[in-house]
Amino acid sequence: MTETNPAIDKSRRAPKRDIDGVFLLDKPSGISSALALTKVRGIYRANKGGHTGSLDPLASGLLPICLGQAAKFSSYFLEGSKKYLATGKLGVITDSGDADGNIIQENPVTNEIEGIDDAISRFIGTITQVPPMYSAIKVDGRPLYKYARAGKTVEVPKREVQIFYIKLIDKTTDTFTIEVYCSKGTYIRTLVEDIGQVLGCGAHVTMLRRIEVDGLPKGTMHTLEDIQKLADNREDFTDFTELDKLLIPIDVAMDYLPRIDIPYEMAVLLCQGQRQNNLASRCQFTNCNVDYEGTLQIRTDGLFLGVGHIQKGVLISDRMMSDPLHTNKGLYK
Repeated sequence: MTETNPAIDKSRRAPKRDIDGVFLLDKPSGISSALALTKVRGIYRANKGGHTGSLDPLASGLLPICLGQAAKFSSYFLEGSKKYLATGKLGVITDSGDADGNIIQENPVTNEIEGIDDAISRFIGTITQVPPMYSAIKVDGRPLYKYARAGKTVEVPKREVQIFYIKLIDKTTDTFTIEVYCSKGTYIRTLVEDIGQVLGCGAHVTMLRRIEVDGLPKGTMHTLEDIQKLADNREDFTDFTELDKLLIPIDVAMDYLPRIDIPYEMAVLLCQGQRQNNLASRCQFTNCNVDYEGTLQIRTDGLFLGVGHIQKGVLISDRMMSDPLHTNKGLYK
């Protein structure tokens, strides 16, 4: 008879629950983002969950896991610029741009690494990238990786991205490790490949780690082992107190956005889907004004309601918490 881990069995018997918050997972290399999400949801016994900013199986590091209502706002959690660590291997080109792909070309490596500083400097600032075929970018409604797996090639649209800095961390005869601070949408695999092309021998990624995202709290990542240990060490396997302390509240995760504070009466109507005007005289603005055209966090008396935007002086809700004012329960002020 196969023995099972009693701690895990007990955890699985804990009832599923509605829990809202963002867990900043330090995803290990070797598993997909989808599997990482499944593991976190299982430990938290969360009814709902999703992730944002998928990391390839080879990649590790910051992966926001959005539980409950946080999943509604998942697309907003990775809007900021990002920092990565990456190691490139010279002389080997793969079809995916990383070590998980098939080798399609090998070139001799002699002293090319001596030109690494000059090669890196060429990619600082605004650059144009062609996303790799093994990516989730869609062409005609279909992800590129599906074309790649089917052996088909399509024209991939170029995109402009910002590289704020590239720091050379380490180098050997045939490898280099860099820290990259870049805008949303930057493909590090493509950057490493392009550096290899400038050096004349090609390159692919052997290590990739996302270490920071602007707007999310720094130094708050936790591993699967961290939360599994907390789960296993509980005396009461329905007690999630210590695990829940690791979750970032939705309003904290969204607090990087410019803010509009609206009166309660306006909040009730906005939560019912009604657009609101007369903003300049009735609302308070933080890091924005009535002419701001970007995404705003919307609050009333400090309570986070959701996100929206202003169009010609009218506040329009884009994504709202479910009944944040408890109006469906008769709890009007």
